[in-house]
Order: sequence, then structure tokens, then C-alpha cells
Amino acid sequence: QVQLVESGGGLVQAGGSLRLSCAASGRTFTDDHMAWFRQGPGKEREFVAAISWRGASTYYANSVKGRFTISRDNAKNTGYLQMSSLKPEDTAVYYCSARYGIVAYTPAAYNYWGQGTQVTVSS
Repeated sequence: QVQLVESGGGLVQAGGSLRLSCAASGRTFTDDHMAWFRQGPGKEREFVAAISWRGASTYYANSVKGRFTISRDNAKNTGYLQMSSLKPEDTAVYYCSARYGIVAYTPAAYNYWGQGTQVTVSS
């Protein structure tokens, strides 16, 4: 059974930083893309960033480019999202997801999801 478990969310002041982790288990994600999505209050789930497990190609939403960094540690089967210069509009539940094959930018394309972790940025 494939599981994705996020951790690292919390409350932070604007301008601060947080690092989210996504621990994967159940199989080895060597041919997958892992992505982070977020869903703010009253909003649809939106793409944040993605990374290929094999080639380390990365992709970012324009709203987070230059502030967030996605990475992964294949030995630990874990992905990370380093978030810096956080803004109140970054407040959301952040979800880790994975899919086999090429990168995608819509939630429907991803097969596996974590339970989400809350990130709250105060002004």
C-alpha cells in the first residue's frame, strides 16, 4: 500500500521560512514525479512545485518561483519543499502527491496523496 505522509507545517510570520517533508512508502518512486499542491480557504487546489525522482528536473508555479525550492532524497524516499519569504497568501493546506510518468500540473493527474499539512502565515 502506497503512503505519503507530510510533516513540517505550522504557523510562521510573514517573511519567515518552513520546510515541508513528504515521506513515501509502499514502493520505490524512481520513475515518478512528486508534486506539492496547496488549497487555501475557499479556493481550489493549485499546483505549487514538482520534481522528477530520477532526473531532478524541477517545476514551479509562478507565484512561488524564487521563494520555494523542491528537492528529494532518493535514499530516504522523501521529498521536501523549502519555503522562504513566506507571505500571508501562502496560507493553505499543503499536499504531497505522486504520479508515475511525466510531470503534470493538475490534481486529477496524480494517483497518490498525503493527508495534508497546514501552513499559516501571519502578517
